[in-house]
Amino acid sequence: MATPSVKNFLELVQRSQLVDPDKLRATLLKCKADHDDQLPTDTKVVADYLVQAGLLTDWHCTKLFDRKHKGFFLGKYKLLGHIGTGGMSSVYLAEHVLMRRQRAIKVLPKSRVKDSSYLERFHREAQATASLEHPNVVRAYDVDNEGDTHYLVMEYVKGQDIQNIVNEQGALSYTKAADYMTQAARGLAYSHGEGLIHRDVKPANLLVDEEGVVKILDLGLALFSEDENASLTVFHNENVLGTADYLAPEQAINSHEVDCRADIYGLGCTFYFALTGHAPFNEGTLAQRIARHQTQMPPDIRDDRPDCPRDLVDICVKMIQKKADDRFQSCSEVAAALESWLTRQKEAVAVAEMEASRSSAATVPVGQAIAGHESASVGTPASGAFPTSANTLPQSPTPVGKISPFDPALEDTATDKARGTVIGRTNAKNLDDVLEVQIIEDNTPSAPSTPYDDSGTINLGIEAERSVASRVRGRGSRSAKASRSSNKPPFPVWAWGAIAAGLVVVVIIITVLASSGDAPQQPKQKAPEQPVRQSTA
Repeated sequence: MATPSVKNFLELVQRSQLVDPDKLRATLLKCKADHDDQLPTDTKVVADYLVQAGLLTDWHCTKLFDRKHKGFFLGKYKLLGHIGTGGMSSVYLAEHVLMRRQRAIKVLPKSRVKDSSYLERFHREAQATASLEHPNVVRAYDVDNEGDTHYLVMEYVKGQDIQNIVNEQGALSYTKAADYMTQAARGLAYSHGEGLIHRDVKPANLLVDEEGVVKILDLGLALFSEDENASLTVFHNENVLGTADYLAPEQAINSHEVDCRADIYGLGCTFYFALTGHAPFNEGTLAQRIARHQTQMPPDIRDDRPDCPRDLVDICVKMIQKKADDRFQSCSEVAAALESWLTRQKEAVAVAEMEASRSSAATVPVGQAIAGHESASVGTPASGAFPTSANTLPQSPTPVGKISPFDPALEDTATDKARGTVIGRTNAKNLDDVLEVQIIEDNTPSAPSTPYDDSGTINLGIEAERSVASRVRGRGSRSAKASRSSNKPPFPVWAWGAIAAGLVVVVIIITVLASSGDAPQQPKQKAPEQPVRQSTA
């Protein structure tokens, strides 16, 4: 169909009532001003301008180009785009006209609305679904109809379903796949507790939002997807094939008499898909696939991924056992098993990191091993950690940066804190030892003598400093006294010289007196001094 002219396109926009007339007029005037005061003659240029202005969506323009201007509203919701189509419904992105909040709207096919019993059951189950509130379940807000179009208003999840994620990116990592299945199991366990069985658990019904939260879609509505008028062996289309690939054996026989273990089987097949990138049985016709689900186990996951952990494979295998009694008996058990596996994986990673850190610590400087981060400065002394004198005490590198809770250096860092106290005491001890050595050196015989004895003054000053150092390191006064008593100075040498000189003088006097033989003539000794005084005069 040929693209309509600009004039016809704008007429369709006005008739659709998608855009407020005043906003449309103002935007077109701005578009004209941006194009040399001429409205573009290319319809696509005008349409793109309205899309960029936020007045229309690409989906709107596609419909308008097909000259369709009706069906853009359902009650108080304006449809913005088509999200997808399932076997039993179509889902659209919509916006509340007044609240401006985005919602997902599931529209039921008109062919099923003619069945009054179906419509009654739909309303009953939709009400039950709307009462559910769980972080891993898509919320249902409202059930309404516009004439013979019945729809369900649900929470809009911005993200992708696991089917599309795996198709685009390939099989998931083991931890991510286990995490997604754990969240889904929690949501299913909650719904089972509320009396609802999903019966259509598959990758396309598990949405993952931008935060990595898994939300189950179509909970409760799947109860009506396989009944006497919708047999899997009748509808050979791609939508049913998607369901058949995850169908529990007992559900293919009688879909109305299944319990929560049918959902466990579907979740197990979804787990298999997430780990391998394909369904358990991805070859053959529809009937052949259903038969294999009845009688065969799928190929080993390790055929596709040889490094897949054995205990993770065992969990998946137990979920997809043919007999319901051989599976996990509740989704809570599934979640517990997967959570336990994830915990063991985290512990194994932590141990591996610790071993790697210890191994690297043996070949790198101590400061770098303690820091454990690229931001650590090796060999940088911590300010204020040691005395500023670099001549007497060494300085040690200090780790810089934040240490991860799982960093194996955390324990070493705590030890370093305790070691810092010991080092502080050792520094005080070193200082005290230096002072004690100085005392000994000051009092050794080789030390130069002084004309007066100031050793007492010198010793008092040193001993005062030493007593302070002794208190820092916790020494008693007894050891200090013992040190002082053992270092008392010897009798001065000059004193011994003075005594000897005095004895020599006494001996000389006695000798002179003995040689003269006349003691009374002693005054004559002053006779020689007289001339001296005269000559001096």
